Amino acid sequence: MNEWILISIALVAILVLIGVVLTLVFWKKKKEGTTKEPNYQAFFAIGIVWLPVGVVFMLTVNTGLGIAFMGMGVVYLAIGLANRDKWKKK
Repeated sequence: MNEWILISIALVAILVLIGVVLTLVFWKKKKEGTTKEPNYQAFFAIGIVWLPVGVVFMLTVNTGLGIAFMGMGVVYLAIGLANRDKWKKK
């Protein structure tokens, strides 16, 4: 039991360290002005794919996993649609 606690603490420490490093990198890029606008049309496309994948998983394999995929699909769809005016023109 004691080793699981140490493993959990180590994993949390690694995740926190990765989060701090990523935050510093993104902060530096934002300060330099080299960040780019996300492609919101891609968010919409990902949502369209993940929503039916969630339905299939929910009906066949695992209810919890299907609900998670459906939830992520709905979130991606919402992000894409909320920023529809920023979609890139082809």
